[in-house]
Amino acid sequence: MRVSCRQENLAKGLSIVGKAVSSRSALPVLGNILLEAKDNQLRLAATNFEISLNCWIGAIVEDEGAITVPARLLTEFVTGLPAEPISMDLSVRTLTLNLRCTYYEANIKGIDAVDFPIIPSLGTATEPDIAAEMLEGTCIELAPMGLGKMIDQVAFAASTDESRPVLTGIEVNFSQDGLKMSATDSHRLSVCRANISDDDGHRAVDDDVTVIVPAKSLNELSRILVDSDKTQPIQILVAQARNQILFQISGTGERNKGAFHQVELVSQLIDARFPNFKVPTEYDTRTVIETASMLKAVRLASYFARENSNMVRIQLTPNNSGRDNGQLRLTATSNSSGDNITEINASIEGEGLEIGFNSRYLLDILNRIEQPQIILETTQPTKPGIIRPIGSGREECLYLMMPMHLR
Repeated sequence: MRVSCRQENLAKGLSIVGKAVSSRSALPVLGNILLEAKDNQLRLAATNFEISLNCWIGAIVEDEGAITVPARLLTEFVTGLPAEPISMDLSVRTLTLNLRCTYYEANIKGIDAVDFPIIPSLGTATEPDIAAEMLEGTCIELAPMGLGKMIDQVAFAASTDESRPVLTGIEVNFSQDGLKMSATDSHRLSVCRANISDDDGHRAVDDDVTVIVPAKSLNELSRILVDSDKTQPIQILVAQARNQILFQISGTGERNKGAFHQVELVSQLIDARFPNFKVPTEYDTRTVIETASMLKAVRLASYFARENSNMVRIQLTPNNSGRDNGQLRLTATSNSSGDNITEINASIEGEGLEIGFNSRYLLDILNRIEQPQIILETTQPTKPGIIRPIGSGREECLYLMMPMHLR
């Protein structure tokens, strides 16, 4: 193998696939990154069997070939090089990769590429049988705009407790009505919907497909989408027979430095039943408040709520004949440090109410809402509250939180 490429592009590719490198596997090759030079592209790949990443960057290939080299060493060395072309030559006999960049040179010993696991791919599968099996799944095409934001608005509510794997995932439903994502850790729920038909009204999928994708995988997808080509659609393949989902993302190629041509992310699915939740449609108290005011009040209260299980009390006083506005009173108490009280004018309809919420959960939600106003719907102090951004539609995005016990 003899290939050269830009240092910025190689560093970018390594930063992408490095997230899939295994650090604890008994197989040494899983701690390596695969480098494959072919068709004037350099393919970088890594896998830990839960998530796999392929990244293609532009390169000048004089001799085709492949090798796997230690991920950490290669990444640290390439990242420290100047922004100049990098030349790589592989000694097949010794399985040593020679790298040269201006005055810098290194020789890195690797493991034969034949020992690296096969990663399914839509366009460049190395095994025809695997490619055929993958193509038996459901193919979906999505516009990249908004998908990363949608993931961010949902993924934070997924659990990090591995003892309940289903709660560490995001339920993703593709249907004729659109795309729906849901996540919960049993204390809170986040649900977002989006239309996925194209400009001509064609549906992206004919039949409903519902899978549970690990939140970690979708967070990686969101990270990759930041540098993607927003004019090119995302190709998605749901291969339920293999219990996998594949995302193919187009990059900006040679138009920018530090860019990629294409990335494919393959994730295992969580084979379980997602909790059957029902979002309340009725409420006793409806509060409309400025997002920025609520965010600032909760952030200040959270400093005092740390010692009290992060609980903040919200007292809602509705509009009445003597006042133009209702009032939201937010209180947090620390037994050792004191307390914090903030009163905010709000439009409140219905019954007065006092309810407790986890300030950290409130901040997670409020930090992700871009609309200037939110609606808080509540019923009783022991029943969940719902937050909806005004302007996003009743079903487009909502957050449900279980209340905390008022002591």
